[in-house]
Amino acid sequence: MHKLEDEKTVQGFTHDTFLSPFTWRYGTEEMRRLWSEANKRRLWRRIWVALAEAQNLAGLVSAEQVDDLRGRVNDVDLERAQEIEAEIHHDLMSEVRTYAEQCPVGGGIIHLGATSMDIEDNADAMRLRDGLDMVLERLHKLLTKFAELTEEESERVCMAFTHIQPAEPTTVGYRLAMYAQDLLADYESLKQVRANLRGKGFKGAVGTSASYTELLEGTGMTPTEMESHIMQALDLDAFLIATQTYTRRQDWAVLSALSGVGMTIYKMAFDIRILQSPPFGEWAEPFGRSQVGSSAMPFKRNPINAENLDSLARYLAALPRVAWDNGAHNLLERTLDDSANRRVILPEAFLVVEELILRANRILDGLRIDEVAIHHNLEVYGVFAATERVLMEAARKGGDRQELHEVIREHSLFAWDTLKQGKPNPLISTLSADRRINRFIPTKRIKELMRADSYVGDAPARARQLAALIRSTLENEA
Repeated sequence: MHKLEDEKTVQGFTHDTFLSPFTWRYGTEEMRRLWSEANKRRLWRRIWVALAEAQNLAGLVSAEQVDDLRGRVNDVDLERAQEIEAEIHHDLMSEVRTYAEQCPVGGGIIHLGATSMDIEDNADAMRLRDGLDMVLERLHKLLTKFAELTEEESERVCMAFTHIQPAEPTTVGYRLAMYAQDLLADYESLKQVRANLRGKGFKGAVGTSASYTELLEGTGMTPTEMESHIMQALDLDAFLIATQTYTRRQDWAVLSALSGVGMTIYKMAFDIRILQSPPFGEWAEPFGRSQVGSSAMPFKRNPINAENLDSLARYLAALPRVAWDNGAHNLLERTLDDSANRRVILPEAFLVVEELILRANRILDGLRIDEVAIHHNLEVYGVFAATERVLMEAARKGGDRQELHEVIREHSLFAWDTLKQGKPNPLISTLSADRRINRFIPTKRIKELMRADSYVGDAPARARQLAALIRSTLENEA
């Protein structure tokens, strides 16, 4: 049986019990550490130290007490904290008592004047901040890859499909640019959410700072000044207004921005699944030499990575709704019915989106573009789209647009029937020989117009323009 390398990361649990796939299967160790129980408690301790430092400036606690807390800030003892929690049923207070046992000098002043959410909500905001920084870094790399591939493939002509039916030619680069443009918008949305991120600050049980007003009376320091000292030490801005918690709208905004990334990657992955199907056969995700596609059918080359992306992104899409309910139902100054689900939705949203980005990057790195299949589909279907060029030129030279449309429609329907019989597409030869069109366009010119690979408008230029926009956006941040 597979064993985790470090069972302490799951507090002693093994694969003999239920473990979330996010414990080991999806996302990175770095993201798991960020959302770990141990890291959360280290952040709580950092906040308690910052609170004590501000209170030392106010003359409420001694430098020796602060130093004592500072010296044990990283010495989280989960085993001891869980023993205490089993007794008192309060995770934050169990950490207060564990920390206090370790600090004989400073233990008595931990959490002075604070309410639980002064600590927990600021720690959560710090984790959201650090998680967004990780996601933005990974998105930066994915966008760079998109820019490279979009530019490389800007001129490669292929069929475009509307309603999953052959439409007109486009280019591979232009199709990639569509995903890249959305992903760039996701990147900008995440940056905006990151810039607007706030902690609760230190405002007490209902947000009025009443406890701190009492505590600081006669010290010369106001609650606002104390809050400012603490938040500066945490490198985190505070909401001007908070109740017992920061507004849960913030969680919804973060998860909505993350789910936007999922939406973009979902579409790309779904398109890859379609294009990898043999009737299309134009794109394929990388497939390892020893990879097994099916337990029953040895010949299968299933798009398992693209399917995985769609599966995870579908789950991610559901999480903002839970965050929406948390915000809408955070009644009056606070309710606790968000607490349990936030332990799940916040870390899992970040782990999902991280897995989506990393796996999408691997797909793009090894994306197989089949020139033979692309050429075949252009030969079979592209000529139908190119008839529009014939119609426009004949009309410009004096032909009746409606009559010409009917002529082309007749030839197109005949060509479709011929294709259904497994025969070559006859459209170019029959259309170029029709005297009703030859009156306006010579046969040679009709054949030139029917070349689908030159009927892509400004798609190559626009694809290159989008690649340049991505590069300039990313470079301006460096």
